[in-house]
Amino acid sequence: MRILILGNSLTFANDLPGMLAKLTGAQVVHHTRGGARLSEQLNPKTRLGAQTQAALSREHWDYVVLQEMSHGPFSSPDRFFASVEQLCAQIRAAGAVPVLYATWAYRKDCPKLAAKGWSYEEMARSMAEACRTAARENGALLADVGQRFYQLADTLNLYAADGVHPSEAGSRLAAETIAAAIQTHKENKS
Repeated sequence: MRILILGNSLTFANDLPGMLAKLTGAQVVHHTRGGARLSEQLNPKTRLGAQTQAALSREHWDYVVLQEMSHGPFSSPDRFFASVEQLCAQIRAAGAVPVLYATWAYRKDCPKLAAKGWSYEEMARSMAEACRTAARENGALLADVGQRFYQLADTLNLYAADGVHPSEAGSRLAAETIAAAIQTHKENKS
């Protein structure tokens, strides 16, 4: 099994791709850059986009995981929805299954929330709704990591010190959630 992950530092932090490979037994490749948006993965004029477009058209993938920039589904929903739609169409045309890696709101006490004038509740609700809608409208599997963060953040230290990125436990939870979405799909297919 081959899995391609398109994302940014929320994906490469703590070697989430390596964790996912161990959980699934798959070869996991990631096309990531800190701060990257999914729209960049579509743009063949960028280094990341050229790499992704070549991989989608020339290589075999079983699953392609999509992870948007940390606040993209909340701050730029139209751009997020358009990118997910285009990437899901490309992924299915290449014979793979799209998986939306739904991320989380910034930690409740994160200075970035206050600096942007956002509330945790508003960001969490909007992120969750946008990701569920994008997955449903595009027939993508949903790895609802954000929901798991909201359920467990009071009992586990899931955030790195910056309140944005995942801690090692947060990355492990993300890898487990993505692996579970893929495993459930594989079992339902057989």
